[in-house]
Amino acid sequence: MEKPDQLRELFRMQQALNERIGVRTAGMSEEEKTKWVLNYCRALSQELAELTDSVPWKWWAKYQKFDEQNARVEVVDLFHFLISLAQTLGMSADDVFNAYVKKNEVNFQRQDTGYAVKDDHDSKHI
Repeated sequence: MEKPDQLRELFRMQQALNERIGVRTAGMSEEEKTKWVLNYCRALSQELAELTDSVPWKWWAKYQKFDEQNARVEVVDLFHFLISLAQTLGMSADDVFNAYVKKNEVNFQRQDTGYAVKDDHDSKHI
């Protein structure tokens, strides 16, 4: 049995969850998109803070321990909201993959040239 495309499957699962919650990204007005982009950005910020709290970052506190299991869960939570954000912006799994490939090429080119000068136009084609 062939394994399903994992990224597409994540996008399918997230759309089903969002629709169950009552968020339908297809056909959103600009006002709704703006609201949900902001909602997802805030959620991502919170999940990132929760991931940070999985790591003993308080140099003044001796009681902390690295909670790797919680860190893994927070990374998955980040994926939930990143996929929701992509869907809100009208991006499919294929769109994200293709944009990632193009941006990865830009990042390699930046490293090859020493990334000494910021070029605001090198990502416009993505």
